[in-house]
Amino acid sequence: MAFIIKCLDCGHNTPYHPSSIACPKCSSQWREAEYDYELIGKDLPAKLTSRPFDLWRYRELLPVRNPNVSLSLGEGGTPLIRAVNLGMMLGCPNIFIKDERQGPTSSFKDRQASVTIAALKEAGITEIVAASTGNVAISYSAYASRAGMKLWAFVTSLVPSVKMREIALYGSQVIKITGSYDQCKQVAAEFAHQRNLYLDMGARTITSIEGMKTIAYEIAEQLTAVEGASPNAPWRTPDWYVQAISGGMGPLGVYKGFREMQQMGWVDKIPAFAPIQAEGCAPMVNSWKKGLEEAQPVMSPMTHIETLATGDPGRAYEFLRDYVNKTNGAFESVSDQDAYRAMHVLAKMEGISAEPAAGVAFAGLFKLIRAGIIKSTDTVVVNCTGHTVSADPSILGENWSRDIKFPSTQETPQEGLLSALTQVAPERFPKIVLVEDTAEARRLIRRILQSQGNFTILEAENGREGLDLIQRELPDLVIIDLMMPEMDGFTVIDALRAKTETASIPVIVATAKELTQDEKNRLGGQIQALMQKGDFLNDDFLKEVKALIA
Repeated sequence: MAFIIKCLDCGHNTPYHPSSIACPKCSSQWREAEYDYELIGKDLPAKLTSRPFDLWRYRELLPVRNPNVSLSLGEGGTPLIRAVNLGMMLGCPNIFIKDERQGPTSSFKDRQASVTIAALKEAGITEIVAASTGNVAISYSAYASRAGMKLWAFVTSLVPSVKMREIALYGSQVIKITGSYDQCKQVAAEFAHQRNLYLDMGARTITSIEGMKTIAYEIAEQLTAVEGASPNAPWRTPDWYVQAISGGMGPLGVYKGFREMQQMGWVDKIPAFAPIQAEGCAPMVNSWKKGLEEAQPVMSPMTHIETLATGDPGRAYEFLRDYVNKTNGAFESVSDQDAYRAMHVLAKMEGISAEPAAGVAFAGLFKLIRAGIIKSTDTVVVNCTGHTVSADPSILGENWSRDIKFPSTQETPQEGLLSALTQVAPERFPKIVLVEDTAEARRLIRRILQSQGNFTILEAENGREGLDLIQRELPDLVIIDLMMPEMDGFTVIDALRAKTETASIPVIVATAKELTQDEKNRLGGQIQALMQKGDFLNDDFLKEVKALIA
């Protein structure tokens, strides 16, 4: 398998060996693998039809001369899932989730580890050092143990103990550093230097970038299966690729994958890139928004999302900045709370429990759509980088569970259990009546409300049914459409205001119709808010709901 290593600074070419970490001509550590793209571009597509859908189906484009199948744990080949409910909520129907939680250790870092360990094993290297905030060390530990290699895992003290225990379970040596991730990397590098051991260098590690680029190849294949070939190429790419970043390795690799496919004529464009960071540690975002060519480091990261706490991205920013600008993409940052909220929304609306770092990516997606940067007609792929290990209390907030004391043996079991269940009866929660004739819209509003708190939500599919329901249940809030069969929303609201027991119930009107001035006048003084359908993700809607039921 023919490939060479090219220096990104001076262009000098050399053969590949993992222990060679710098260009022999200019000493740059920023190099990448190059292949015979003309030959591979012609021959590989036909071979893919008979290969399993995993990372090694692209082996001609990976820097391992003879892949050892016995080292594989089934890496790659993760699903591309259409986010039907999120798309409906955001008014952007073509959102897809690249579900990297389904890798062998539940993280996209399995791609990096599998290719790197395969290359190291091939080169006869038996001991490696890696600094990590958790996922990298877990992935490396799994693959190193399978390959019979020793891993020294340097982690910060903020890494959850459950992750540290998993690293140790594989037989790796865990060294806990009380300090920042950048300090952790410094200690690991010094340790590797003193013992003359192989050191994983993050985005500067050639095999890591090569492993990550397979995400791009899979997305193109999967999107083509869903949407068909591009008009000008056999495979299709999305309009946007969104991912949370710390050091930036993932998008650097994914960009290289799309660039290679474009070079081989498999795709006709590279998607716009949207790297997202946590606000408390966003050196790349802040530097890009200031127009800086070099990143200003964040000396003291202020985020609880430890996996994204790289304060000094170094030259990775320069490369990623160039890629973002070339693709008309955008850097963005979000708060920890935005990320936790996005995790909650993603779990409730799509059934996907993601890690906080992935929550950052989805919160960034929400922000970019709200800002109009990502358009409603765009096709978007978001990298769900990993599964959540445990749901931190700050994600769920208070009252996320209800306790039931099981009845004593003296009580009749059925009566005792029913009594216990009354402690968690939904009547304890604020009651909302939703009057809407379109089932899809009812489902959307219900999901949005459920993602924000504990509500009892009662539904009616026409105005007359809705009026009866409201008069019977006397809810804390009514959300109603205007254009409905049987009895329209205007008539329902008039009827509510005419009776003492329902006159004070707050009403939010949700409509897709542009109201005339006469219609607005008719509603004047009778409702608390008028919302356009499609704007339900807007904070104003959620704030209005919470304020009215407080």
